[in-house]
Amino acid sequence: MVGVQQLLFLETVLKLGGGGVLLLLPLSACHILGLPKPQSGFWPRLLGSVLVGIGGATYIEGATPTHGLGMAGCALINIVAVAVIVSMLILGGIGKTRRARWVFSLLAVLLGVLGLAELTQI
Repeated sequence: MVGVQQLLFLETVLKLGGGGVLLLLPLSACHILGLPKPQSGFWPRLLGSVLVGIGGATYIEGATPTHGLGMAGCALINIVAVAVIVSMLILGGIGKTRRARWVFSLLAVLLGVLGLAELTQI
């Protein structure tokens, strides 16, 4: 029988591996997997950031067993999402319009504040 720790380890490896590929090589991953090629790597990278955040949260859950995801996991997911959104804003990979840049800048600020607030509750 497979234990909880082994399942959490497998979950962590799969999420971090898949998310890492989508973060680093979004368009190549779409091409290799036979998925429709998007115009930019923004959406695959955003999915990759969510998977990396969930993988990190799963690792935390396995390292410090609690009942559920907890504040540390939520904070990690938000911080990874902020890091990816900010890097895409800096690299110019988000939207062609000023409105899109403002919306994602606001989202990054709100998720950052929420992540910091969650960290203070740990």
